[in-house]
Amino acid sequence: MPTMPPRPGKSQLLQIATHVGALLPLAWMVYAIFTDNLTVNPIQDLTFRTGKTALVLLVLSLACTPTYSLFKFRPALNMRRPLGVYAFVYIALHLTIFLFDNFFWAFGFTWENLKTTILEKRYVLVGFAAFLIFLPLAFTSTKGWQKRLGKNWKTLHKWVYLADLLVIIHYIWLVKADTTEPLAWGAGVLILLALRLPLIKKGAQTLLARLPRPGKRPTPKSPPREPASVKLTEP
Repeated sequence: MPTMPPRPGKSQLLQIATHVGALLPLAWMVYAIFTDNLTVNPIQDLTFRTGKTALVLLVLSLACTPTYSLFKFRPALNMRRPLGVYAFVYIALHLTIFLFDNFFWAFGFTWENLKTTILEKRYVLVGFAAFLIFLPLAFTSTKGWQKRLGKNWKTLHKWVYLADLLVIIHYIWLVKADTTEPLAWGAGVLILLALRLPLIKKGAQTLLARLPRPGKRPTPKSPPREPASVKLTEP
């Protein structure tokens, strides 16, 4: 009699949900292209969607380590790499669409076009610098490269913090009118980075330990006992 395959655990289900959730925006973009559901400027729409999705995945990847250190949720550590890899995929798509729109589709590759499109726009320079940092991080994200690089692997991948900050600066400089949303994303990134500092992490852990756990009633304090009365006997 054939044996039934084991049921996937919570960690496996979370991994599946991570992959599906990361691929859904891409599937929706492909669907929007073939059904003509993009905006009046489809290239600009795709550029914005890929960039926004990359930002969301980067922040989620950045939140994995604090989630584990504060809540001891170990599956969060397994989500960190796929979220980061998917974020790089969307970053690469974001850059590819931008280059296609500005160099191959519209004006062609000329020095004047390169100067006006990239060199004279600070948000493009910052975004491209972030991509150059993400490139070796994505390439060396496998376990094989982790073994090859040894201790240097962690040192290399700490550059992701700088790249995340450059992404936020890219977003702030890109938005010309209301910067409320990019500043809110920036505040979230700064909080997630600060939670990695030992002093702040310890303070957050202490604060969470003092909070009452859900479903657990605090034990009532017993009333103070009255001192026992002493009877005096007459001689």
